[in-house]
Amino acid sequence: QVQLLESGGGWVQPGGSLRLSCASSQTIPNLNMMGWKRQNAGSQRELVAGISTDGPPIYGEFVKGRFTISRDFAKNTIYLQMDNLQPEDTGVYHCYVVTVETSGGTSRLGKDYWGQGTRVTVSS
Repeated sequence: QVQLLESGGGWVQPGGSLRLSCASSQTIPNLNMMGWKRQNAGSQRELVAGISTDGPPIYGEFVKGRFTISRDFAKNTIYLQMDNLQPEDTGVYHCYVVTVETSGGTSRLGKDYWGQGTRVTVSS
């Protein structure tokens, strides 16, 4: 069973930086994308950033150049460098994995995986 282990959350003042890491406990079969989504109390999870095996990274609109996602798929690990953090970035950040299964020339979404989440608090 794939397990995603997140680290790097914590408290930071506005304008500060944090670096999140997400490591898989094992090689992920049919890996297509790894990324981060966040959730605040009373809201749905929203995309922060994602990075696929063969394409450019994607970011939520609110990121506005402040965050950078990177990957080391050989280590089954992704990172999220977050700079210029603001109070509205406060929330629980969850690592996620998307898999795609291909058979007979047809691709379909496979199993997805989620981490427990790491809390980010931005306040003065």
